[in-house]
Amino acid sequence: MKLKYSSALVLILFLALGIPAGAQQADRAKSLGRRMLCMCGCNQVLTDCNHVGCPSLSAMTKELDERVARNEPDDLTLQAFVQEYGQAVLAAPEAKGFGLAAWIMPGAVSFVGLILLWFIVDRWRKRAVVAPAAKVSPELLARAQRDADREGDL
Repeated sequence: MKLKYSSALVLILFLALGIPAGAQQADRAKSLGRRMLCMCGCNQVLTDCNHVGCPSLSAMTKELDERVARNEPDDLTLQAFVQEYGQAVLAAPEAKGFGLAAWIMPGAVSFVGLILLWFIVDRWRKRAVVAPAAKVSPELLARAQRDADREGDL
């Protein structure tokens, strides 16, 4: 009887410890899958490829799950996919070499554009000529005043 309880306790403990590990592996596989593109040509993230009968999805996810199950480091897993499929498999370029330019260029171009826009607007503002007010003769001012007084009396 004591053997039954201890073996049942070991089985429950094994299952309880095994479920979180599987969930952690699935979460890790999903996070790695979000960093790669499906190679079927859809240009979707691997975990989001929704093509029915996609020729690449099952093979890539199977390989990814196997590598995660072997507890292979993320960098090594990504590098293996890059060696097999090329740089196109990465959803975001690496932050080194030419890929670094892909990270820097959007911010740099936006910054240069804002500076250029500021110089153009500043130049337009400085070139703007304020039209001088038209000179009105004292006779016209007196006449306008008389007309306004007459209308006020009505």
